[in-house]
Order: sequence, then C-alpha cells, then structure tokens
Amino acid sequence: MNTGSNEPGVAAAIDGEKAEQPLGSRAPAFVQARKTLHLSWQVGVFIVGFAVVAAGIVMLPLPGPGWLVIFGGMAIWATEFVWAQLVLRWTKRKVTEAAQRALDPKVRRRNIILTTIGLVIVAVLVAVYVWKFGLEMPWKIKE
Repeated sequence: MNTGSNEPGVAAAIDGEKAEQPLGSRAPAFVQARKTLHLSWQVGVFIVGFAVVAAGIVMLPLPGPGWLVIFGGMAIWATEFVWAQLVLRWTKRKVTEAAQRALDPKVRRRNIILTTIGLVIVAVLVAVYVWKFGLEMPWKIKE
C-alpha cells in the first residue's frame, strides 16, 4: 500500500508496522544548540542513569525489582545515548521473541509438565523429611 507520504515511518505505521524512533539525543532543541549545555545535559543524564542502574544491581540479590530498575536506568540513558538505544532495541526484540516462543502450545505443555514434575519431587522430599524428623527445624535436629 503506497501512502504517498515522504515522511519516514508514516507508511510503515499506516501498514500496521511499528515505526522505530530515530537514534540520537532527545534533548530539547535549545539544549542541543549549545555545545556546553548539551555536554552538561549528557553528563547529568549519564549520572542519573548510572545511579538508577547501580540501584538495580544492588536490588538483584536484595528484595526489589532489580531487573526492572536496571532497564529503567537503561531507558534513561537511551534518551541521550545511541548505544543505550541499540541495547534497548535488542532487549525488546529478544523479550518479544521469548514471549512468542513461550506461547507456543508445545513449549507451554513441556513447561507445565516440567513444573509439575519439579513440584512432585519437592513434595516427596518434604514428606520424607517430615516423616523422618517431624516438624523440627533442620538446625535443631540432634541426630
């Protein structure tokens, strides 16, 4: 379908495809027009993004949404840096592919079977422990 538009992404959006945003800085025009201000802007964005990513890394072993916060920091960096935009595009593509694979009926069936087998094994191990030691905590067993 030819839309007759010369704007990039318009034809793709009309045809139902999602048009990707152009790479590059999303700083306001008045910031981009002044080199010193733009460099200061980039340093500020980098520091804020770094703080958010660092908080996400700390949350990985601790309670909290570590990966979500890390991707939030990457999104902050992606407002200014092309490398972060490319990393986020790659990550979104991989997550979409994984979601599509997970929705495949054969994969879902296999995952349900493996989860059921795992739960049965855990239930048997808990039952054997309770039968042998009762409801005693492992660190209080005297045998």
